[in-house]
Amino acid sequence: MLLKSVCVFVLLNAALTVSSAAGELTRATVYWDAQQKTVVLKDGVLDLNGDAYGFLNDTLSSTGWSVLEIRAGYGETSETDEVTFFLAGFLEGFLTAQQMIDHYTNMYPQLIHDPDILGLVQSFMKQQDSWTRVQVNRNSSDPLWRHAGFIVAQMDGLQTGVAEWAKRQGKKPLSLFAIQFLNAVGDLLDLIPALVSTSPPLKHFRRPGMGHCSALIKMLPGFENLLFAHSSWYTYAATMRIYKHWDFHIADPDTATGKLSFSSYPGFLVSLDDFYLLGSGLMMTQTTNNVFNSSLFDKITPKSLLAWQRVRVAHGLAHTGEEWAKIFSQYNSGTYNNQYMVLDRSKVKLGHSISDGALTVVEQIPGLVEHSDQTQVLRRGYWPSYNVPFHRNIYKLSGYELMWQEYGEDFSYDLCPRAKIFRRDQADVKDLDSLKHIMRFNDYKKDPYSKGDPCKSICCRNDLKTKEPSPGGCYDTKVTDFQMAGEFRVEAVNGPTTQDGLPPFTWDHFSSISHQGLPQYYNFSFVRMKPSLFQP
Repeated sequence: MLLKSVCVFVLLNAALTVSSAAGELTRATVYWDAQQKTVVLKDGVLDLNGDAYGFLNDTLSSTGWSVLEIRAGYGETSETDEVTFFLAGFLEGFLTAQQMIDHYTNMYPQLIHDPDILGLVQSFMKQQDSWTRVQVNRNSSDPLWRHAGFIVAQMDGLQTGVAEWAKRQGKKPLSLFAIQFLNAVGDLLDLIPALVSTSPPLKHFRRPGMGHCSALIKMLPGFENLLFAHSSWYTYAATMRIYKHWDFHIADPDTATGKLSFSSYPGFLVSLDDFYLLGSGLMMTQTTNNVFNSSLFDKITPKSLLAWQRVRVAHGLAHTGEEWAKIFSQYNSGTYNNQYMVLDRSKVKLGHSISDGALTVVEQIPGLVEHSDQTQVLRRGYWPSYNVPFHRNIYKLSGYELMWQEYGEDFSYDLCPRAKIFRRDQADVKDLDSLKHIMRFNDYKKDPYSKGDPCKSICCRNDLKTKEPSPGGCYDTKVTDFQMAGEFRVEAVNGPTTQDGLPPFTWDHFSSISHQGLPQYYNFSFVRMKPSLFQP
């Protein structure tokens, strides 16, 4: 047994040496001192017997992605699940502290434009955090609140780990609010408008903003393979990407899995995109829906769980898409209102059948979460997603029907530009290469459905607009298939699309936008992601 551990350690370190060739690799291990209730950190050491160990491979500038791997809860002195999550958070905070500071510096001005908003956001976040901690302490017999407590412990550990790094570097640590802010970036997209309470003229309806993300799930005609892809849309200031592989040993008997691989960012305990492969056999992604009916924001309260927290709780507890939807729907914050697609690999037998429950589609607005089994649609070939609600009730209540009447078919589920493009081109998707092609597609100068608009395509380039260009749009793509997903393997690219002859993006023309720590020029290729510290 000892010989086997030594061999694994040697092989692992050899692999890490190769993987770090183009970047800076930082290792660390933490141990829990049960008597002193403190963390013992060994920087530069990867001890497989530690209570939490892992590494950051900082290859952002060379490949477009850094890679973080953390394994926790397998050590000899591991105590409770709360300690495991705290140590995992501590280690991540220590390893990624500089990236977290850079990312916070870039994201803060994107969301907080007016100093008056800050106080409102801080007050809400403080109330929500306090309410969550009270519920965790009061409801220890409830699996949902136990797992919510694990996430709270992980966030506390994240802040403590950053503080330890800052102390050693002689720098100012990030505050708890900064940690909360980073994790709630998605929630803040709805929370800030709700708190500001500006009333537009159109019967409480606000004008449209830019959609967030494109997604495609494709079943080949003979069920030969299942393809799964997502392209993120947001500000290019958010391109400080880290692909994360976590393996947490969790003793809690209600746990579905502690293994997650997902696209992410510094300081985020979630994906945000979202793009997840889970040890439970579930896969999840989403695209964001707008809430144009601002009267719904009256339902938002700090006595709720934010979307990022409910996603994590559902990941930890759910064995099926139906379970995921029911768990996620509890304590709905009404913030970060998305269409989630949960795929259950156990329901798919390639070349044979797709059982009911394979694809669960979940949509949220303030006051309502609706879900349905859409396996039959997948059997017929594909499920696309493009920032327009599918469920009729969600579509009407969130204001899309009135937006269609007012502004046209851009707000139609069936006739918006990306719906047309996916319907036209999805038949050409047969493998990973053709999947990458459609998810990076933007031929706006020639495509009749784009009408000359570089954002009316699968992979938006808002920076190429002739009038009022801005550094935002589609800035990444992640792809996988059925077999790869079972091995936590993904191919991912960071940066705006250069397909169809489009020029690579550079910050030269947008130097006033904060982009601390980011590449100056984006012309990266797809990178293969696979964990090295744990096996499927």
